[in-house]
Amino acid sequence: MEDKRNIQIIEWEHLDKKKFYVFGVAMTMMIRVSVYPFTLIRTRLQVQKGKSLYHGTFDAFIKILRADGVTGLYRGFLVNTFTLISGQCYVTTYELTRKFVADYSQSNTVKSLVAGGSASLVAQSITVPIDVVSQHLMMQRKGEKTGRFQVRGTPEGQGVVAFGQTKDIIRQILRADGLRGFYRGYVASLLTYIPNSAVWWPFYHFYAEQLSSLCPKECPHIVFQAISGPLAAATASILTNPMDVIRTRVQVEGKNSIILTFRQLMAEEGPWGLMKGLSARIISATPSTIVIVVGYESLKKLSLRPELVDSRHW
Repeated sequence: MEDKRNIQIIEWEHLDKKKFYVFGVAMTMMIRVSVYPFTLIRTRLQVQKGKSLYHGTFDAFIKILRADGVTGLYRGFLVNTFTLISGQCYVTTYELTRKFVADYSQSNTVKSLVAGGSASLVAQSITVPIDVVSQHLMMQRKGEKTGRFQVRGTPEGQGVVAFGQTKDIIRQILRADGLRGFYRGYVASLLTYIPNSAVWWPFYHFYAEQLSSLCPKECPHIVFQAISGPLAAATASILTNPMDVIRTRVQVEGKNSIILTFRQLMAEEGPWGLMKGLSARIISATPSTIVIVVGYESLKKLSLRPELVDSRHW
């Protein structure tokens, strides 16, 4: 009974690395397609002043759909797919760091905390330039300027397509800020995502262990994990959303100071301004985290070295 209740964690040395990376890229792409519209909505909600344009997540969804169609919900998506690279760097760093920390501590909480924070540091160093460009693309609306930069239209009044828009935004960032512009908000990103990642993994394992002790031993482990993921994501989102709002404003509005951005936000909108976009963040995080957790745990099981398959209970 104890063995069946105990959720066995598949570590880096247990994996067939070729399977792990091939399946991992495919899984990550599917997840990004499903949650990207809510990422776009969250960005717009966090940048707008008060409720000047959208009154909430659902209102933003309907207005964007009416104004720009389905493609409006995927502005900047092609650029954002380059974060697949950072995603693979994240999981590799996470697993290798867990292996390294295991030489000094057998505590799963310590391993998860250190590995989660380290993985986020590596991933954000790759992701921030991509995020800066894709966020400016997310802010494009037909005939209106909602961010620092506006994509130039064609003579017929239509916006340039796909990577033409991307090139235009990149040129404008370079002219305005130089290469440093692509790392605008880097510190704010680290202050957002390192704590978010460092908190998510320990809470994920904590919730899974608690659910395992409460549920019948016949209940599959993947059920605990699928429930634990969104609970951990909601916990991490609530704790880190204030910094996420500031990060988004720094990157999109071109601000240079985290402290000044915070003061301006508090003066204009009060403490509730720090919670802007939280519902969109949780809504996007819940289904995506279920898919990520089920996908990631299944990915690790599929990538398990053949000689270890029969020794595990799922």
